[in-house]
Amino acid sequence: MRYFFLLILTISSLSWLPGQTIKIKVRGLNQPRVQLSYLRSGNFVLLDSILTDKNMINYTYAKNSGHPGFYRINISKSSWIDFIIDDEDISLSTDVKNLTDSMTVISSESNKLYYEYINLNKHFKIIKGKLQVIVSEYSQKYLHFVNITSQKNNKTFIARYIKTTQLPIENVNLTDNQQVAYQKIHYLDNINFDDDDLLYSDAFTTLSLRYITLFRNTLIADDLIEKELKSAVDNVLNKAKINLLVYQDITQILIDKFRHLGFNSVIDYIVDDYVIKDDLCLDENLPGSIQQRIDQSKSFKTGIKVPDIILPDSTGQMIDLYNINSKNTLILFYASWCPHCQRLLPRINEVYKNQKEIKVKILAVSLDTNRTEWLNFVRTNNYKWINVSDLKGGYGKDVKAYKIYATPSMFLVNDKKELIGIPANFEDLIKLF
Repeated sequence: MRYFFLLILTISSLSWLPGQTIKIKVRGLNQPRVQLSYLRSGNFVLLDSILTDKNMINYTYAKNSGHPGFYRINISKSSWIDFIIDDEDISLSTDVKNLTDSMTVISSESNKLYYEYINLNKHFKIIKGKLQVIVSEYSQKYLHFVNITSQKNNKTFIARYIKTTQLPIENVNLTDNQQVAYQKIHYLDNINFDDDDLLYSDAFTTLSLRYITLFRNTLIADDLIEKELKSAVDNVLNKAKINLLVYQDITQILIDKFRHLGFNSVIDYIVDDYVIKDDLCLDENLPGSIQQRIDQSKSFKTGIKVPDIILPDSTGQMIDLYNINSKNTLILFYASWCPHCQRLLPRINEVYKNQKEIKVKILAVSLDTNRTEWLNFVRTNNYKWINVSDLKGGYGKDVKAYKIYATPSMFLVNDKKELIGIPANFEDLIKLF
């Protein structure tokens, strides 16, 4: 197939073969002969020399005998016509003075698309260049207003608001990815986190949420997104610490935002690393689950003796946490209907079953309210750890005592029932197991 042009003389003489034709009309063409080449690995390879006839270039080859791709008719060293062979007849018309811009594709869908693409690329570059000039000029006007016109009395509320909420000026020469990287570094530069008057505006809310969005790359894995978002949280809250009122307000804004987005691990991070560490007083009207997170983190410090749990197992026998004889015990709150539990528990079970010696026993506390569903879940999955439940769902005394705000929730304790840690996920658990 690739050698069809070597056979062109033979093919041309076999007029009975169905052929594909290349017809190119070039107005003003005075060349008696042109060169035909094809593109391979960035270089054009000469195929044949073609006689012209009254501004017409005609060429025929056996149908399906050649490879698709880019081809070129060289009229001179500095002028040529590029086209695509794609298993169809080709008819083009152009002018020798402006071969590309004057091109009309009469037939060949592939070449119609190609030349439309070429023209769009050309105009896109022109428009982009014009836009860059406009953006550059408008940026100067914008900066003049923000930094000079609006700051004649820089003590006023509006002057401070404009100064803080100004948009970062983009470098038009940067790619989209470079723009995002630039904004991650500079977006917070002009925000005056020490101005608590701005709490009575949308300044901190809008700026914080816009900044967080820069780090929410949906094209990367969830765990990497969470890592990026935690980095954004650190950047915002560490700057906000300059003013306690602003710090508390932005912390609450971020918690609420991540609650709507469903990033519970980021909420846990904010609660543990900021709310608890700095003993922040947030709005008392926080959603119950968030308040439970905060209360749990404040109450369950490493080393405390955890509340006792006394609940019936599947046979009705009462099980007492304090009577479980084990070097370590994992207290696991879950529910059979919880999707996260359905994914996590089998992974924990594999580790549990494969212990060479039992170093960790598991007390699995179900938040189910239907006894049949609970026991079917345990039997179906062959969970042979200690299974207990009062079948009161989220209203049981132990749920309240441990301030459970979501399932699954895990607490690892030692033989004295002192808290070793509260794993947030399977990976955290393995580190403690």
